[in-house]
Amino acid sequence: MRDWSFFQILEHNVIVNRMISHTVEKLARGEDPKPERPINQKTDVLPGNSAGAEQIVAFSESVESYLSKVATLPTLRGTAETPHSVFGSFDAHKWHCMFGFHLGLHLKQAEKVISLLPR
Repeated sequence: MRDWSFFQILEHNVIVNRMISHTVEKLARGEDPKPERPINQKTDVLPGNSAGAEQIVAFSESVESYLSKVATLPTLRGTAETPHSVFGSFDAHKWHCMFGFHLGLHLKQAEKVISLLPR
């Protein structure tokens, strides 16, 4: 993660945004949030080595899609919970909060990468 390019940071966030979006939607609708296949948190969220400028659009679309989806959901608080790999069980509201928290972490990382680029 320390050696990721700006585009790899975006690609990672696209992957995680989609995962969180799926989980929030399923929990808010009272459905099972379990993905079709098990997710390996150590490998399935990693960006590829060929991430490029296309990730700018993909990232923007993942955020806009999430915001549009959340606006249509019933309550997020008090839903069933599903485990986060580090922080314990989350209901839809906590996953919603994680969406922003996760972006904030990687914003700092992206700002650092950009600050190191030649001017």
